[in-house]
Amino acid sequence: MMGELEGRVALITGAGSGLGLATARVFAGAGALIIINDLRAEAAETAARLLGPKHYAIAGDVADEASVTAMVADVAARFGRIDILVNNAGIPDSFVPTVDQTLAHWQRLIDIHLTGTYLVSKTVAPHMIEQRSGVILNLNSIAGILGLPVRTAYSAAKAGIGMLTQVLACEWAPHGIRVNAVAPGYMLTPLLAKLIEDGKVDGDRIRRRTPMGKLGKAEHVAEAMLFLASDRAEFITGVTLPVDGGYCAWGAPSDAYPLENFPSV
Repeated sequence: MMGELEGRVALITGAGSGLGLATARVFAGAGALIIINDLRAEAAETAARLLGPKHYAIAGDVADEASVTAMVADVAARFGRIDILVNNAGIPDSFVPTVDQTLAHWQRLIDIHLTGTYLVSKTVAPHMIEQRSGVILNLNSIAGILGLPVRTAYSAAKAGIGMLTQVLACEWAPHGIRVNAVAPGYMLTPLLAKLIEDGKVDGDRIRRRTPMGKLGKAEHVAEAMLFLASDRAEFITGVTLPVDGGYCAWGAPSDAYPLENFPSV
């Protein structure tokens, strides 16, 4: 909806591409001033330019405390407030059996997804507490809700984000801060499209398992984020909202969407 985030300052981590950039576009369209964070300075700057001249780019590693402290201090000093934080930064899993995964692989995913969400949230929170308002949105996943084999570190990190969302929501609600999460299902991102093309992921099998019979789009996640960031969700906190076409809801031992019903295009 046009203008419903007018005048609000939104910091979105890992927003140089993918779901983060899609969310940045939707929020900017609703009137927010966007700060694009990414580990890659060039990607952040390119994304901010795409949004328009008033938006800002800042590089930073969400898994590094000094980097996060500097990033949040810069944003607060430059804009005077932070109204919305989207903890989107993350990296993909390796799809390797657990017994073959290295400790370094486990630690890196935990550091970026879970510790990064914790670090940025706790660093931004004092500014929101001082202004007596704020919205924090976290990226969970269906991997944090359902048991997905060989997704060990990623799933554990995302499940941790789900509980972190509840804890912070309860702790910070008296300060006027709402904390929620979105759990995307299988989204047709360039990464998933490549995995399907390479035969590493069966796209038809996913669609059969999804009650709505299709893969999602980045915009589906971004629109859910917009709702949770807006005043329309003013009495919602501590929830994880699946955006998955019904994937997590399906429990029958059969296809959710028969293959013969697939659209031809």
